Amino acid sequence: MPVHPSSAPHASSPPHASRSDLVADTALTLLAERGMRGLTHRAVDEAAGLPQGSTSNVARTRQALLELALRRHAEREARVLALHEMPDPGRGLDSLADAMALAVHRSLTDHRELLVARYELALEATRRPELRAFYDAEGAVFRDRLTALVTALGSTSPARHVLALVAWADGVMFSCAAGSFNADPPTLEDLRAGLRELLAGMFGDGAAPADTGTG
Repeated sequence: MPVHPSSAPHASSPPHASRSDLVADTALTLLAERGMRGLTHRAVDEAAGLPQGSTSNVARTRQALLELALRRHAEREARVLALHEMPDPGRGLDSLADAMALAVHRSLTDHRELLVARYELALEATRRPELRAFYDAEGAVFRDRLTALVTALGSTSPARHVLALVAWADGVMFSCAAGSFNADPPTLEDLRAGLRELLAGMFGDGAAPADTGTG
């Protein structure tokens, strides 16, 4: 089955992309369109328009190809999540809700292929312990940033609150990208409202003021 032109892997790779990035981007597209069984070295060569054997030169084994795809996925998802846009804790709960809602909305509207590829990789990681560490590390940066934020906002249980926030975001994304709500994704304002309700339940009327270090 050919890769559809509208979602061709080349679209995810800039013209100056390296051969490694092209292979990884193509692998992610194939994972989203064909599933794990559709990801082969030959399929990547064909979909990317590369000479036969090119993918094997970049990633000789299937494990190496999966690790390459996962690292590339982390790079691309980091741009979607835009951690540099996460607010300063002093701006309060609404700013955190706005930032998380925007990240989830971007994923659902412009980056569904990336989401579906992540689900394929997540399931494969449950069967491949050697892939587990690569997958877990992908989410660690976002979790650490979120933990720092909720702690600064006055969370009495940062680990529990971060788990609830991540579970909410992951649940919404799965339900709307691959689950029963795929035909009716929430608007950006719907996402903001849901996050504000969740955060209000965690923090009550508002976050504790950030400690400025002044007496």
